Amino acid sequence: MRRKIRIVVMAGAIAAIGGIAIAARDARDEDDAAAPPASTPAPPQVPVAEVVTRTVAPSAEYTGFLAAPKTVELRSRVGGAVDAVSVPEGSLVRKGQLLFQIDSRPFQVMLDTATAQLRQAEVLASQAQADFDRAERLIATGAVSRKSYDDAVSARSARQAQVQAAKAAVAAARLDLSFTRVTAPIGGRVDRVLVTEGNLVSGSGAGGATLLTRIVSIDPLHVYFDIDEATYLNILSRARPGADGDNKAPLPVQVGLTTDKDFPHKGVLDFVGNTIDRTTGTIRARAVVPNPDGRMAPGLFARARLSTGAPRQAVLIDDQAVGTDQGRNYVLVVDENSHAQYRPIELGPLVDGLRVVNRGLQAGEKVVLKGLVRPGMAVSPRMVPMQAPAALDAGAANAPKAAASASAAPVAPAKAEGARRAKADGTAGSVEART
Repeated sequence: MRRKIRIVVMAGAIAAIGGIAIAARDARDEDDAAAPPASTPAPPQVPVAEVVTRTVAPSAEYTGFLAAPKTVELRSRVGGAVDAVSVPEGSLVRKGQLLFQIDSRPFQVMLDTATAQLRQAEVLASQAQADFDRAERLIATGAVSRKSYDDAVSARSARQAQVQAAKAAVAAARLDLSFTRVTAPIGGRVDRVLVTEGNLVSGSGAGGATLLTRIVSIDPLHVYFDIDEATYLNILSRARPGADGDNKAPLPVQVGLTTDKDFPHKGVLDFVGNTIDRTTGTIRARAVVPNPDGRMAPGLFARARLSTGAPRQAVLIDDQAVGTDQGRNYVLVVDENSHAQYRPIELGPLVDGLRVVNRGLQAGEKVVLKGLVRPGMAVSPRMVPMQAPAALDAGAANAPKAAASASAAPVAPAKAEGARRAKADGTAGSVEART
């Protein structure tokens, strides 16, 4: 009888515990049903700009260097002591400006000597002419022999030759005297002085003449650069002057220096080499660029932009909007549903700080400039100008904050939901423990 009572009591306890557990589960389900659903994160806000459409001329960019059309190593043409130096080192000089003065006294003495010898030769020539005239009159009457007449003729010719030689000696002496004034043969910028006052210089013409200084012309300047075979075959080969002397319009070239953001200096192409370098596949070309202010100097690094076609309408974007995917360039285009779409593009040269897009974009389309955005992702576009670095930087700084705020918005409901479930589980566990 006691065994039956024990079994009945145990069955009742099990039934009570099961009922309590079912009731706790129903209460938890009711709480779950009553809890509001978690909110969907807002799409990130990213800077978006509309592509720029502009008329541009097709061009190709190359690197090269500046060179002076004229370079002079100024050397003394006569020997002697340097009396004066008036070289404005590093400054501009004009053609014919006096730079060095060599002692002229020895050459003045040589000129005076040559002049005196010329006068002597002229007197002797005058005497020979008088003897000839006398012999010519007397030969007709037979008063002088034929031999005397011939001697008078030869003497006159010899004296005339001596006069010519004396005149040449005077001209040479006068020329040497003028060489004591060393002047600038060209206009340009002069280098430092290599020989100072009091030094003795040599004027031999066999390569031993003393180097005094150097002068380079600076206006205009030459720009040398190497052009690839494709550009040569497509453009430059047709721009060469014809064999019939037909002079074609020179191709325009724009030049920029290291500190120039663009190509502010305008020039023209005036020379193309006659041989392709087989080791590099390029041909040497040269442009002429005016340099009236003398700011540019020979030897500077230069960037050259060669126009290769007629102007056309082109689409331009900022370089920061371009991404790279396994060697391919692409941009993210925002469609009418505010979704970022992957778009491969073909890039061209830079024009006024913007990159030309040769293929892949159309006028009026909008591209994502910055931000962590994946293709197909919904975004919240924030329209900005294509050329506004300050605005873009500010937008980039605010975009992560907006994305962080959007991502943090559903955190509070999620935490509340987790606490509610923990509380329900703890309550059920406590009931089961008490039972």
